Amino acid sequence: MKPKIAFVTGGFSGEAEISYKSAVTFERNIDPEKYDLYKIDVRKDGWFHQLADGTEIPVDKNDFSILSEDRRIHFNAVLIGIHGSPGEDGKLQGYFDMLGIPYTSCDCATSAITFNKRYTVAIAGAAGIPVANSVLLFKKDSKSPDELVKHLRFPVFVKPNNGGSSIGMSKVNAPSEELGRAIEKAFREDEQVLVEEFIDGRELTIGVFKSKGVIIPLPITEILSKNEFFDFEAKYHGASSEITPAEIDDELALLVREVAVKAYTIFNCRGIIRIDFIYHQKEGKLYMLEINTVPGQSEASLVPQQLRILGWTLTDFYTALIEECLNN
Repeated sequence: MKPKIAFVTGGFSGEAEISYKSAVTFERNIDPEKYDLYKIDVRKDGWFHQLADGTEIPVDKNDFSILSEDRRIHFNAVLIGIHGSPGEDGKLQGYFDMLGIPYTSCDCATSAITFNKRYTVAIAGAAGIPVANSVLLFKKDSKSPDELVKHLRFPVFVKPNNGGSSIGMSKVNAPSEELGRAIEKAFREDEQVLVEEFIDGRELTIGVFKSKGVIIPLPITEILSKNEFFDFEAKYHGASSEITPAEIDDELALLVREVAVKAYTIFNCRGIIRIDFIYHQKEGKLYMLEINTVPGQSEASLVPQQLRILGWTLTDFYTALIEECLNN
């Protein structure tokens, strides 16, 4: 009997639209000869299995099962495809841990830590991985923003501390009223805001995953944004160009791969992640920006691009992810 695999999509954040794009890729590329695949749409108004005709069957959250044609269906594993909450911040991972259902992403603790950008860079910095100077702001903090960021060098990035996809992100070139507006914009997305020094350099990103117990770094991508920085529009609406493999020398490529594998190990990652870096050419220094534990899986996303260069099909890749999950 084939394993029954649920792939979860949707979510509670503005990143749900990216999750639905990833879901299309899963449906097209997960091998139906090896797995029975069930799409689970996780929304604020309920969790549902969607049939081919659009009919929605509610999920029993007591044991994450569905009742279809008078049969109770339990799942052997879950493929996490939700970007943002609750699929990337550890909430679903904790739920599946309590039920004893294996899943393809990082565990609850790793997901929660890496979803918090400030905690991520704090741990990376303590482990000897260079990171940008930053300040974490809380919504109820009584101090003025200017006072809190006075030790940072401008320009700075202002962004929600939790989440991805660059939603709510701004670049501020000098202390001014613009800083306050950028902070207000970020606070509309999160209760915490990260203000981080801008590093002038080449933006590089790399996927990393584990298969048969071996950590595998993917080919590196360089991102060239047509906007001032790699914001939501640049990521998802074509305002950037992505060069895979990145046109960098062997020494830098080796450094990116080594630091990526080190970060994967330090943070006890599982499944596929993507790590973003900035390489400061004058300093000859590679800075880690953040870890994305549920990277986009649409056909145009960075990880699928990198897999194609590596010579893997998406079908082979998803099979490897699911088998690693089932075996562990």
